Amino acid sequence: MPLAVLDRLSYRYPSVLVDAVLSHEPGVRMLAVKNVTVNEEFFQGHFPGTPLMPGVLLIESLTQVASLLLLDATPGSRDRVTLRGVDHVKFRRQVVPGDRLELDVRIGARRGPLVRAEALATCDGQVVAEAELVLVVEPGESVAVSADQGIHPTAVIHPGAVVGEGTVIGPYATIGPRVTIGRHCRIGASTVIDGWTDIGDYTEIFPLASIGLAPQDLKFKGEPTRLTIGTHNVFREFVTIHRGTAGGGGITSIGDHNLFMAYAHVAHDCHVGHNTIFGNGATLGGHVTVDDWVTISAFSGVHQFCRIGKFAFIGGYTVVTRNALPYAKTVGNRARIYGLNSIGLERRGFSRELIGKLRRAYRHLIQHNTSRAIELIEGDPTLAAPEVTFLVDFIRHAGARGVILRRPSRKAGDEAGGE
Repeated sequence: MPLAVLDRLSYRYPSVLVDAVLSHEPGVRMLAVKNVTVNEEFFQGHFPGTPLMPGVLLIESLTQVASLLLLDATPGSRDRVTLRGVDHVKFRRQVVPGDRLELDVRIGARRGPLVRAEALATCDGQVVAEAELVLVVEPGESVAVSADQGIHPTAVIHPGAVVGEGTVIGPYATIGPRVTIGRHCRIGASTVIDGWTDIGDYTEIFPLASIGLAPQDLKFKGEPTRLTIGTHNVFREFVTIHRGTAGGGGITSIGDHNLFMAYAHVAHDCHVGHNTIFGNGATLGGHVTVDDWVTISAFSGVHQFCRIGKFAFIGGYTVVTRNALPYAKTVGNRARIYGLNSIGLERRGFSRELIGKLRRAYRHLIQHNTSRAIELIEGDPTLAAPEVTFLVDFIRHAGARGVILRRPSRKAGDEAGGE
């Protein structure tokens, strides 16, 4: 309970002057604590060589405790408490670094929005300061908070938004009018979700992410385009996902069970499959397709209109300007192919026999030109497998961008080697 009460305080570092609530009698009394440390910013100038806590900040700390006590009487609202006046102030002793202040506030007479409070600050049993505070409670907009929805009172949620059962929305999050959020999601503090955006169940969005905002496309004129996100996705801090454009089909889509690490970016009209991992700062240009089970490592970039084949591994700091082959390791600037993603395939449950077939297929692709390699692959009955067929079809239907088949600068067989 004390932590929940303290979270309602509108102040944040470095202005907050209440560290903990020790005891609380709702609507009557609150006892809180302030630990005065040498790192307090005001000690730098008050005074050099003889640091003292200013008296005005002692009054401010007592006012913050009074605000907590009054705000807790109106759960689900956005009321604000401001200090109107201070009477009968007395400062009894100095407060220096290392002191632990106990802040005791009792509610007194009320008259409409005006409230009087008796405030006392002590340290080691000695009175430090005392005053009678005159406060005013300013009513704010009410927020409906049901038993199964943990919506923070500072969150800004448009009445047109739809929030599913059990979803938790953190402080200062902003949810636009056309947003639909599924059940049991978690929306972090200061996150912005806007546009025609649908988010599936059990999705977690960490603080300061930006989801569903307008694309960074000069041809975009505000047309109603969409972003759809599946279930069980995780978007870490500062991730940005943009909705589509009319020229690109009007939709950006993300499947299920994907992890987007901090600062990852998905541009307009991209289509991401299921079970993918985006490393920190991984970036997709517009109109990119990412198949299932792909890993795009940290700070890699994918050019517009490219496709990343399923079970592909894109190494860190890689620049992808053509389609990246499925089941392969693609690394470098500009990207080169380093054979089969054998470790990733083993982790995904591929049999040793199937991995062997794909490895031999990639040996052909690395050691021969593309046409000859496909001829050898299709002419070898020991390579027959749906995955090998998918690889060949991926190359044949690569379109104008083609596929990445640059060999590494070192000996070709080092990474693609035999079984």
